[in-house]
Amino acid sequence: MTRRLAVVAQKVGVSEATVSRVLNGKPGVSEATRDAVLTALDVLGYERPTRLRGERARLVGLVLPELQNPIFPAFAEVVGGALAQQGLTALLCTSSAGGVSEAAYVDLLLQQQVSGAIFAGGLYTEADARHDHYRLLLQRKLPTVLTNAAVDALGLPQVSCDDGAAVEQAFNHLVALGHRRIGLLLGPASHVPSRRKLAAFAAANARAGRPEGDRLVEHAMFSLESGQASMLRLLDQEVTGVICASDPLALGAIRAARRRGLSVPGDLSVIGYDDSTLMSCVDPALTTIRQPIEAMGRAAVDLLVHQIEGSAVGTAELMYEPELVVRSSTGPAKAH
Repeated sequence: MTRRLAVVAQKVGVSEATVSRVLNGKPGVSEATRDAVLTALDVLGYERPTRLRGERARLVGLVLPELQNPIFPAFAEVVGGALAQQGLTALLCTSSAGGVSEAAYVDLLLQQQVSGAIFAGGLYTEADARHDHYRLLLQRKLPTVLTNAAVDALGLPQVSCDDGAAVEQAFNHLVALGHRRIGLLLGPASHVPSRRKLAAFAAANARAGRPEGDRLVEHAMFSLESGQASMLRLLDQEVTGVICASDPLALGAIRAARRRGLSVPGDLSVIGYDDSTLMSCVDPALTTIRQPIEAMGRAAVDLLVHQIEGSAVGTAELMYEPELVVRSSTGPAKAH
């Protein structure tokens, strides 16, 4: 017990006597200090006293699919900062193949009595995945926000980037550069944002009178290596420009072109998606579609805080406009 008092006191920056007063329900402690001590208990993994366990912790689960794609740490930074301004602490949960599952994290968050949860790129984006744990969150009335394109009928508030607008911007940019054989490199076929991008790509080809463009599509896992393998198949179909569903996929496409002895953008123009960290520093600097993660992250936190405070929020999807950022990986199509 003494060690626990010392560790919590050091974490919060108060005396052990103050921590003891909070744990024993004694007066003379401000509400802010009390909340800080209870949050420190939760963060450090200590159990609250029995009489305090019914209260929500000032913790918010931030559930991410991975940290290798730089867009997710960037999103976590935005959300963590916005939560801190509201007196809340982000509890980072990263699910990965062979690791702790998303459903297991939901169970853990419910056990920890968190105040809410924000998901980015979770299983709700996969039409073929199990979604029971999201329905459990609804049943438990835990404030929850999803970011980027959920499957239908989950009934949770959503904040998304407009995938259709992203593809339209990228497609029009390549057409303006004279490209006719434009490929699309997507995530898995069951991935909802990829489905939205595919629908927009088909519509853009139809408007341009290019029905053959619908065949210039490949699906990949969201990794550089998978992007490279899939891009090789698109190169076999003689594409001169490609729109990718993530920046790592775009880097894989550039590697594939170089393996074929092609130059970027001389022989192949490549457009990414996210504008994640360092994309202006790769060679060539990547033309990409920028997700407004600052605005999206703050909107997600606002939706969550309104729920925590007991206000009703709508489940209609908040759709944010992306921005085409033109750099050096796109250029004029070669004259034939």
